[in-house]
Amino acid sequence: MTAIPGDRPRRGAVLAWRAPAAVVAGALPALAFPAPGLWWLAYAALVPWLLLVRSAGSARRAVAEGWLGGAGFLLAVHHWLLPSLHVFILVLAGLLGLLWAPWGLLVHRMLGGRPGPGRVAAAVVVVPSAWLLVELVRSWQYLGGPWGLMGASQWQFAPALRLASLGGVWLAGFVVVAVNTALAALVCAPRARLCAAAGLAVSAAALGAAWQWAPVPRPAGSARVAVVQAGVVGGTDSVTHRFEVQERLTRELAGRRPGLVVWGESSVGQDLGRHPELRDRLTALSRAVGADLLVNVDARRSDRPGIYKSSVLVGPGGPTGDRYDKMRLVPFGEYIPARSLLGWATAVGKAAGEDRMRGDRQVLMRVPAAGGLRAGPLVCFESAFPDMSRRLARDGAQLLVVQSSTSTFQHSWAPQQHASLAALRAAETWRPVVHATLTGVSTVADAHGRTLGPVLGTDGPAAAVYDVPLASGTSPYVRAGDWVPYGAFAVVALCCAAEAVRARRRDRRDAPPV
Repeated sequence: MTAIPGDRPRRGAVLAWRAPAAVVAGALPALAFPAPGLWWLAYAALVPWLLLVRSAGSARRAVAEGWLGGAGFLLAVHHWLLPSLHVFILVLAGLLGLLWAPWGLLVHRMLGGRPGPGRVAAAVVVVPSAWLLVELVRSWQYLGGPWGLMGASQWQFAPALRLASLGGVWLAGFVVVAVNTALAALVCAPRARLCAAAGLAVSAAALGAAWQWAPVPRPAGSARVAVVQAGVVGGTDSVTHRFEVQERLTRELAGRRPGLVVWGESSVGQDLGRHPELRDRLTALSRAVGADLLVNVDARRSDRPGIYKSSVLVGPGGPTGDRYDKMRLVPFGEYIPARSLLGWATAVGKAAGEDRMRGDRQVLMRVPAAGGLRAGPLVCFESAFPDMSRRLARDGAQLLVVQSSTSTFQHSWAPQQHASLAALRAAETWRPVVHATLTGVSTVADAHGRTLGPVLGTDGPAAAVYDVPLASGTSPYVRAGDWVPYGAFAVVALCCAAEAVRARRRDRRDAPPV
């Protein structure tokens, strides 16, 4: 075949255009998460990326565009980390984006060329299953944890929250990606449009059926809970000033009869064992308000080496003895993985100068002032992990309490993204969630995932009291666990096995006769 003059430069220009297009297409779903909060966009946001990857001229190009799109997605969802990690966030996004490289290959295999009804039907199941496996791997705490899972974008959509009660954030994410896959097939597979439309119909039916017929929690009384938010406190003695602000706001709650008052993460900057004057002030404060205080101590312990972040319950008689030490730490923010190799990150960003220590078990706290309410504490980053809240609900928690601080990212999307997880964890577990932050956003969600007002923003110190409806019963997700990721693994394994069998048959058919 004779080469067409100028063909090679045009081909190079197309390839040069596709690389940034993959990054942008991968970043588009970030708009479905807070702060933009365009949850409905999630059901079509992956379509440009899917169409780009399936049209790749080779499997190698599809792998590259899967990788670049994954890097774009992570950069967009975590862009607020840039002031802390600087250029290191590009390195992390590039490395973690590799998880989407096999997904890109699978998309190209399932939707590339001229797929027929059989391939499209398989794609609507296999593509979202492979996506969930990527999310499952990157949810490992040492790889950054489950922040920005696709299902988490649906925290405002009641039918998706009902799905979460059945299969967790994983089931909601599966349906979102399945809809995107079916929409992409409508565009690129004219021979299988009926099948793609059927995929959309089945996804819509799943949402509708969950909304209409999924079991719901039973009412079980209420608890009166207050949230105290210090706001941004500057100056050379900010730890002391922050304590005084929280102390003042808590005293103002005295006439409103809360049973539990929750302060945010790192609300107390000194160990209560080393500083009995702080312990005595908290005890007197509890007595004055008539409520138990759940504070969070970020300090070097007096009874063991190292710095811990600990939820500590203080009552009218002093600390009750209930203490929870944070178990899952924020990579680079609270510790540096493989510090001997990656310790240089402290020189280019606000990485942890000293590693925090980890707790070794989850804890249930009984709150006497709230009628013996069983509260399950989580600290900040831990509310992103569905298994931790599920474990607390299974152990008997009536209320999940998240103590958080996103003050480093005060004017970014991070506070809204984090607060939105309260609705998702509540829907998954059938347990209300109190999300109390140091500087906002603080919120409360009932056992259905509905937000209870008021929401405390990032504009300053604030306090609010909530009559939180309690619920009884065990959600299907708490009972069955992560059956959706296990099912996704089985689907992808079957797909790979079937592909291996087909490849073997092709090799036998094409082999020359002996």
